[in-house]
Amino acid sequence: MTEYSGPIYDSHAHLISDDLEKYPRNKPFVEGAAEDSFFGPGTIGKPGGMHGPNPHNVKPTAEQLNGWMAEENVVGIAAVQKGLVYGTDNSYIVDAADIFPDRMRAIIIVDPQAPETPQMVRDYAKRGIIGIRFFGVGVKDRIAWLTTPAALEVWTLANELDLLVDIEAPAHGSYALIPVIEEMADRFPHLRIVLDHLFLPDFKADEFGIDARFDGFARRDNITYKFTSLNMDFIREQGIAPDEVLRRAVDFYGADKIMWGSDIGTSSGTYAEMIERAKISTRLLSDEERRAVLHDTGLRICLRSTATVA
Repeated sequence: MTEYSGPIYDSHAHLISDDLEKYPRNKPFVEGAAEDSFFGPGTIGKPGGMHGPNPHNVKPTAEQLNGWMAEENVVGIAAVQKGLVYGTDNSYIVDAADIFPDRMRAIIIVDPQAPETPQMVRDYAKRGIIGIRFFGVGVKDRIAWLTTPAALEVWTLANELDLLVDIEAPAHGSYALIPVIEEMADRFPHLRIVLDHLFLPDFKADEFGIDARFDGFARRDNITYKFTSLNMDFIREQGIAPDEVLRRAVDFYGADKIMWGSDIGTSSGTYAEMIERAKISTRLLSDEERRAVLHDTGLRICLRSTATVA
């Protein structure tokens, strides 16, 4: 198979401001501390990962990432709010996307239980966000969190405003959310529901955990998935080849339902390294499947665009 040289769309990039006065951080952020317990070594730039004891781990500004995108033929990104830095203060991610509106579009984090959420969603929708994200880290009862009347109002609003709903994959207990997501996909058949990190199945299980439990997801056309650097780190730490997992995911869901995301700002490595790893992970795919995962699916789902870029 020839080296992939086509355009790339990054469906999952985190941006962090270096202006701490204008964009204060939600809480003191110790590199890796909040994420250690969820994903283990190697996924957040701690010793034991692909970059050893002194990994390259950067949280880029919009300007930094824009430069790297040009170098790597990345034609667009979904700029995803970094919850462990800013929580639901989405001011920077929206301002950052406004700097490069033709290349960056924002996905904000919302608390479906907060009374201010519906108005915040409406206000940011006027500024061109493409979606909302339910980031449930620290939430004990995620089923209730996503299904109360207040939460249903937020789901309904996203559907009315044609915003995608991005759901953070819980490191533990993801299977319990399957009926909830299926119910919402059926209730809102035109709503784009995007599941982060392949929804973190049990990669050590048969078929890498992508099995009959997810048949309902596969049948629903409005549910799609991100395959990210976090996935590649996580499964590598378990001695599993990322390209085999991606091959299984494409066989199960279809390449038109899977999009690559760098996870820059969380996962370690330079942007160039992340792009190279993404290309290598697609080596078991056909040329058409590679193009879909690395570009077409992300562009179509995130921007509702079928435009082609030479």
